[in-house]
Amino acid sequence: MAGMSRRQVLRAGVAAGVSAAAGLSFPAVLRAQAKPLKIGLLLPYSKVYAVLGESITNGMRAIFETEGNRVAGRPVELLREDDEVSAPVGLRKLRKLLSSDHVDFVVGPVSSAVAAAIRDPIHQARVILLNANAGDNALTRERCSPYIFRTSFSNWQTSYGLGAWVKQHVGGTAYLTGSDYAAGYQIVGAFKESFVAAGGTVLGESYAKLGSTDYAAILAKIGSAAPALSFSFFAGTDAVHFVKQFAEFGLKGKVRLTGAGFLVSDDVIESQGEAAVGAVTTLHYTRTLRSPQNLEFRKRYQALTGRLPDVYAVQGHDTARVILEALQKTGGDTADPDRLATVIRGIQFDSPRGRFRFDPATHNVINDMYVMEVRRGEEGLANYVLAVVKDLKDPGHCPNTAT
Repeated sequence: MAGMSRRQVLRAGVAAGVSAAAGLSFPAVLRAQAKPLKIGLLLPYSKVYAVLGESITNGMRAIFETEGNRVAGRPVELLREDDEVSAPVGLRKLRKLLSSDHVDFVVGPVSSAVAAAIRDPIHQARVILLNANAGDNALTRERCSPYIFRTSFSNWQTSYGLGAWVKQHVGGTAYLTGSDYAAGYQIVGAFKESFVAAGGTVLGESYAKLGSTDYAAILAKIGSAAPALSFSFFAGTDAVHFVKQFAEFGLKGKVRLTGAGFLVSDDVIESQGEAAVGAVTTLHYTRTLRSPQNLEFRKRYQALTGRLPDVYAVQGHDTARVILEALQKTGGDTADPDRLATVIRGIQFDSPRGRFRFDPATHNVINDMYVMEVRRGEEGLANYVLAVVKDLKDPGHCPNTAT
């Protein structure tokens, strides 16, 4: 083992022991460790969701840099590709990652439209996709694949738990709004499902083009309907514009602002300021959680970036943790995607968001969903937990054979 330090020799010996138990030979372990671990990041680094892509990336870095940028003896290479929140661009960038870069994992995307576009090439290439944000329900339902795992949320999860809660605690009439693409319709639809089942009445629905800056027409409809509450799915800069204009239009204080947690999440809340105060949402993470895992992550992330983490950073953290845990179990070997997928299905750990584990039937993460209210408290302007919907599984079904 010429050229290896004593620590590397010891690590290789441990890996050999793990791999022997897993049916790998010691030479196979050394061959695996000699190759860089290439992780293709297919994320938006420009346009409306650019901040989300950066947060996911930095969340991953917080894990890998703690490990010295090595996983199971393999040096980590993060290959960034900007999908520009565009399905055609995302598909083209994916092909580069697969055919030219020969990545071991793909991480991303943010957009459900991009996720839908890349599903079939991922499945056909038999490369593990760790879906670090896109919530398209179909990807862990009828369009599931043995090689796709969701480390973030399904769109259904982000809003279903809120419907019955706001019917009981806020009011019985609602106006629904969202971004005009798959995620908007799925997230609004899940809220509507639970709200109506609990006895609520929907007074109307409106959708806005992704990247809109003027919501006057939708806000006028909300004002005319005079519901007890509005429910919205907007994220990134769209969420900033909508929430601020909601207050400017005079609806704040008359209609209770509610939504999927992206509406007032940690990445946008400072830009929204007082306009966000009082909003009630659900999400699987808030930086105000006081668990040891979250407090430690906050410290590491702030040291890395100078900022506190948001939900997207935690999704990046957990995605990197899945890779770390999986390769520790395989001795760094990624050559057999079917074996790798089997290992990933069983991974569990304590995350900043709570207990992290996959539903083995769908590969969708099981989330605790926090009902939260924006207020000023010990953490400043932030989302504070009112209630918890425990162990929320996506109710979808993954067919036995996905092609």
